[in-house]
Amino acid sequence: MVDELPWWGGLVLPLALGLLVAAAASWDSLLSARASGANAGQALTLPFREAGGLLVQQRRRTLAADTLLWRGGALALVVAGVLASLVTPFGRWAVADLSIGIVWFNAMEVVAWAAVWLVGWGANSAYGLIGGYRFIAQGLAYELPHMFALITAALGAGSLRVADVVAAQDSLWFVAWMPIAFVVYLLSVLAMSYWGPFDQAVGADIAGGATAELSGVDRLVFAAGRWLLLVSGAAFAVPLFLGGGAGPLLPSWLWTLVKTVAVLGLLVWVRRRIPTVRMERYEEVAWLVLIPLTLLQALVVAIVVIAR
Repeated sequence: MVDELPWWGGLVLPLALGLLVAAAASWDSLLSARASGANAGQALTLPFREAGGLLVQQRRRTLAADTLLWRGGALALVVAGVLASLVTPFGRWAVADLSIGIVWFNAMEVVAWAAVWLVGWGANSAYGLIGGYRFIAQGLAYELPHMFALITAALGAGSLRVADVVAAQDSLWFVAWMPIAFVVYLLSVLAMSYWGPFDQAVGADIAGGATAELSGVDRLVFAAGRWLLLVSGAAFAVPLFLGGGAGPLLPSWLWTLVKTVAVLGLLVWVRRRIPTVRMERYEEVAWLVLIPLTLLQALVVAIVVIAR
């Protein structure tokens, strides 16, 4: 059972997301420090120092830039990450217990397509435009497998309400009999947040791509949006496949937090372990491998549901 939070829940959600973003950024910095032999203590505070530096850095301006699209796209990325999390239950509480919660989550993620492309387009920069179009191509590759993974979980529960998906895992978590959907979902979260092996949209080979002309507050907002997409995707994996707040001894909200941190830590760790995948290679794998696998997984789940 999931209950909606009172009016102040809308204030708690951004705070919780912000804390998870800070923890994930510190973990990423610590992994980087270990790889390079740098001081671990300084690495933990590096994200906060970098954020402070961007707050006082002067904004870059480019010739004939569309400022509204450029800066509005970065803000839209942050809004999309927050709105996607409205339907994610925190234990037995959620800001919004919508009957179409899974559809809502996916719809808010699609906003990222437009947001990243607008940032690349609005700067009137060749590198930014290439980065924006790379993300559109990446979206065409990851979105269908992502939708099929979401649909598989909804099919197992017989509902699009996130609370019903959690309730359907009382006896067995979905990850146990939907492993393909779970893995594909995590891959799509990485691609959605252009993280790790899917970072070509902001690749060094195009001077940062969509972020090439961003500086100061604009760059900070765009980075925050990227982290929010990663955090919201990791958090939504918990009610979808990991039983929500189910677990022994600890309260449900704490189990939700522990599982979210574990998934988020895994996604951040992947960045240091898997090299960047070329876009055309990922599209080939997505269309020829991931889509058939997720369809097969959905078929197996459908047969099990009908047999019941």
